[in-house]
Amino acid sequence: MTDQSRRPPAAPPIDQARAEHVSTLNRAFWDELCGSVLARSVGVTDVSAASLARFDRAYLDFYPYLLDYLPLSEISSRRVVEIGLGYGTVGQQLLQAGASYTGVDLALGPAAMMNYRAGLLGRPPCALRGSALNLPLAAESTDCVVAIGCFHHTGSVEQCIRETYRVLKPGGRAVVMVYNQFSYRHWLRWPVATARASFTQRRLDAGETAPAHQRKRYDVNSAGQAAPETVFLSVPQLRHLFRDFRSVDLDKENNSDLLHVIPRRPLLNVLGRRAGLDIYVRAVK
Repeated sequence: MTDQSRRPPAAPPIDQARAEHVSTLNRAFWDELCGSVLARSVGVTDVSAASLARFDRAYLDFYPYLLDYLPLSEISSRRVVEIGLGYGTVGQQLLQAGASYTGVDLALGPAAMMNYRAGLLGRPPCALRGSALNLPLAAESTDCVVAIGCFHHTGSVEQCIRETYRVLKPGGRAVVMVYNQFSYRHWLRWPVATARASFTQRRLDAGETAPAHQRKRYDVNSAGQAAPETVFLSVPQLRHLFRDFRSVDLDKENNSDLLHVIPRRPLLNVLGRRAGLDIYVRAVK
């Protein structure tokens, strides 16, 4: 039986009208697969097995640390839920590791891509459309939740984390990646706003959506439009938001070419680990 003392307090009500508005915008924006720019850059123009394998190689080469965060050796036959599916690279890794996998995405395109990939592996459809703010899953039904680059786009990071906690079994784990509010990019490009934020970290809940010029530095579609919602988070905020979990580990990762002079790859273990663009959270319920 679950220790009642570990259950989180009742979630404060979210702004339903705003949440639905953000969700409507997200359904349209993310219907274009996240990763489409990378796909075009490596010449992927179809969805053949060979083309998807080429995309996956490029994706995992760009994020060489990503698989280290996924518990691939421990999830055979375990119930794993991925939230935010993109091009399906992570989902395929989880399927191939033997997970009892369910993918959840608000948009049709990513869910369809994941079901297509499952078919290529001889598996039945495994992805459905649903919201991270109200997961279509029973309480304490899941061994692992994976959400790479999703929660900061949803309109309520807090609600996403509460839903993650709700669906995880006791002892279950979450692997979540969100954008770092105090990355080197923020200090270099927006020093005044970043300095101001560093002095106001007493507010530990997730902040408001970033302005369009910041969102454009992270996610744009083929029309050049920024993602409709992006929130940047700090390590103290994340520790607070994951406070109901039994253990929480956080790591910084990722950087781009520095000032267009120093190539990205040699800096991943230096700049990326100290002031990276992303924060990876590993939490155990």
